[in-house]
Amino acid sequence: MSLDGYVTASGADIEHGLGVDGEPLHDWVFAGTPDDGVILDETSARTGAVIMGRRTFDVVDGPQGWNDAIGYGADRNAPPPVFVLTHHPPRTWRLGDRFTFVTDGPRSALRQARAAAGEKDVVVMGGGDVCHQFLAEGLVDLLHLHVAPIVLGAGTRLFPAEDGRRLRLERVDVVSTPAAHHLSYRVLS
Repeated sequence: MSLDGYVTASGADIEHGLGVDGEPLHDWVFAGTPDDGVILDETSARTGAVIMGRRTFDVVDGPQGWNDAIGYGADRNAPPPVFVLTHHPPRTWRLGDRFTFVTDGPRSALRQARAAAGEKDVVVMGGGDVCHQFLAEGLVDLLHLHVAPIVLGAGTRLFPAEDGRRLRLERVDVVSTPAAHHLSYRVLS
């Protein structure tokens, strides 16, 4: 996310998954240091399942989205199953049977993802609205933020200001690289 709390720049759509000129948010992934690579490797190895929202799915399944070389775990380990929160599942999709569409809410998605993950972690990767829903419902144990050195000024917020909800956090880990500050917090309440 950006230093000012945005997980996409303005104009996020299927062609601009990170928003218009939002790519610097993921510079740490594609052009980061060896320490950034270690964080990606460790996260990928710990992940047993992923949860995302329908808009994020539409981006990753779109023409500039994931493929065999790019995507969650694509170039590191066997890609984990993905559970997509949606009101309306698509009739067809490009990326195959690793996607399950969940229409009965975050708790159901988490229950299914936990069953698939076994002893590994369930990662809620987005978009911002889905991450916020899980935080608001108290379904998050650990919050991992990758803060890019950019101020976007607008876009999709991870923590909507109008929500007014407070989270108490306990710092677990901090790794700083030129490309990002990687912050991990235990969610207390």
